[in-house]
Amino acid sequence: MTLKKKDYIPKEELQALQLKRLKETVERVYHLVPFYRKKFEEAGVRPSDIKSLDDLKRLPFTTKQDLREHYPFGLFAVPLEQVVRIHSSSGTTGKPTVVGYTEHDLKIWTEVMVRTFLMADVNEKDVVHNAYGYGLFTGGLGFHYGAEALGASVVPASGGFTKRQLMLMKDFGATILCCTPSFALHLSEVAKEEGYDIQKDFKLRAGFFGAEPASPGLKKAVAESWGIQYVEAYGLSEIIGPGVAATCEHGSLHVFEDHFIPEVIDPETGKVLPEGEEGELVITTLTKQALPMIRYRTKDITVIHREPCKCGRTLVWIEGIKGRADDMLIVNGVNVFPSQVEHVITKVEGVTPNYVIVVDKKGVLDKLEVWVEVDERMLTDGVGTLENLKKKLEVELLNNLFINAKVKLVEPKTLERSMGKAKRIIDRRELNL
Repeated sequence: MTLKKKDYIPKEELQALQLKRLKETVERVYHLVPFYRKKFEEAGVRPSDIKSLDDLKRLPFTTKQDLREHYPFGLFAVPLEQVVRIHSSSGTTGKPTVVGYTEHDLKIWTEVMVRTFLMADVNEKDVVHNAYGYGLFTGGLGFHYGAEALGASVVPASGGFTKRQLMLMKDFGATILCCTPSFALHLSEVAKEEGYDIQKDFKLRAGFFGAEPASPGLKKAVAESWGIQYVEAYGLSEIIGPGVAATCEHGSLHVFEDHFIPEVIDPETGKVLPEGEEGELVITTLTKQALPMIRYRTKDITVIHREPCKCGRTLVWIEGIKGRADDMLIVNGVNVFPSQVEHVITKVEGVTPNYVIVVDKKGVLDKLEVWVEVDERMLTDGVGTLENLKKKLEVELLNNLFINAKVKLVEPKTLERSMGKAKRIIDRRELNL
């Protein structure tokens, strides 16, 4: 069976494979990882109790905090001598989360990355410009090995050095771009500033974007700025890295279910939600050796769909990640995700998708201000036009998100640009307690 055909496996055959792999994984972690054995016993469940895929919900959740508490290798299911690669998070909010890979795990990772690239029919004729960060972050190496396995020419550009990246993209004839959506937009801005003709000087035909939530408006802006197919590549280090899911030509974010079982739960109660309801994505790995994850709570907010996709793939699909539960702002009782603000902004003419949300406190009430860069063409239209634009944005935010937010229009290119994940929130509320 070719790798692409794995995306079209008959549903009954897929579910039988999932159940077999789930039983094997549960058996392994119960006997090899003391943490899981204890969690299973506390939940009153044993490996022999898993008789159907529906029994998955009987198993306990795993969280990022569990990884931190067992830092560095406490959740590994193999001895360290079998681990051939170690990655970790930055650890900016505490101990870093550490993930390990056996040789088998790296083969699986390469496989799912190949299937990701096949969403845009990447092949040996392509030149892949990889602007994801290399190093402990899983993004760079994940995309690198997937593209190499397809025989494509890979340019390991990593992050930063925007002008040099553009030079290499033009001179090497890059056809595929891999980076965060915010950096892709930044690249197009700088390309115009430097006098490039994007359609004539570059040969890009598709891009693989991930590592941060992106609204439909931002995705459209990136695709149109480069004139390319936008492929969303979803993943997280704790599961495998990029390669957990990717969007087909119809925009459905297909999960590679033969390796990962997705669920959507109510983040408050932990109850599994029915298809079509929004909640927190939970993932169980089926083929990982070094660091199997049982019902890992991703904190990512999405909706799961099981109806057939127009592309013909039998894989379940999820909607583009709306945001992280950790990033959700609660402003005077209203829940707001940065990506929702972003989507409103991108539908209004006269501003760019570059913005920052500033949350402050005035007395007992939360106060929200959105700083948005205006389009350069608006600078010649006078103060009255800008004031009308500001009011229009405030009305749109109120009508769409039910929040009273002040809008502050700032000059083009004044908000900080990110070479990786964009920082969209400045929360000053705790400073003013």
